[in-house]
Amino acid sequence: MTTSSFTILLGGTLTVTERLKALTAGSRVIAADGGMRHAEVLGVTPELWVGDFDSSDASLIAHYARVERRSYPAAKAATDGEIAVAEAIARGATRLIFVGALGGDRSDHALQHYLNALGLVEDGFEVVLTSGEEEAYPFVEESELALELPKGALFSVLGFTALTGLTIRNARYPLRNFSLAFGSSRTISNIADGSISVSLTRGRAILLARPYDLSGA
Repeated sequence: MTTSSFTILLGGTLTVTERLKALTAGSRVIAADGGMRHAEVLGVTPELWVGDFDSSDASLIAHYARVERRSYPAAKAATDGEIAVAEAIARGATRLIFVGALGGDRSDHALQHYLNALGLVEDGFEVVLTSGEEEAYPFVEESELALELPKGALFSVLGFTALTGLTIRNARYPLRNFSLAFGSSRTISNIADGSISVSLTRGRAILLARPYDLSGA
């Protein structure tokens, strides 16, 4: 198998949607600990399962007994998700889909997924994070991100630094070459007018989209 797209199953909440199925179609799969519980609803069998398995009960482990499993101690220097990503990269990943990356019981883990994703994009990887109902797309300076969204779908741009030269196209509230102060809420709750695009000249940001939320239409 030579495909360079990998789906990483993480422990957050998940709703299976048509967009989620399209995002993950044809990709290879690696599960991080309790993220394995999403495998059945997605109809996939991961090629590898990693973690300390503190979030996986005996029935889940028994059900996927034939999947290659690599165990790590609880006291380790990386999260199970980061280990899964490293395994995917070692196997040739250039595109990473973090499934179950948003929400869940651990907000620290969810935030770490954002930070990890931003670092990966800076290193040249294509990354998307999804819960099925929400999708997050990291983008960095001197780059442009285009995204197909239904007309009326909600989206926000979250600045993880101050942003310079921010441009938002085809939205109810467009911006052109805008400077966004770090911590500003100016770019929260925008509304897509169909397919949108965003770009930066300096900074790090994440576009968080709610494709099925048409409350702003």
